[in-house]
Amino acid sequence: MTEDTGHLFDRRMLETLICPQTHTTLSYDAEAQELVSKAAGLAFPIRNGIPIMLVDEARVLDA
Repeated sequence: MTEDTGHLFDRRMLETLICPQTHTTLSYDAEAQELVSKAAGLAFPIRNGIPIMLVDEARVLDA
């Protein structure tokens, strides 16, 4: 499966996006194409350059 490089995440979004569960800041994991909430222990996927900020769509981080 090849990565779609035509839809890159705009890092400026990090200034306005917060975790929907904890309302804390997020970090960007470019390799995994995820926004990470360490406070919630969740990673939100980025699909086609669009962050999917739904708790039901998030991956639970390993402890």
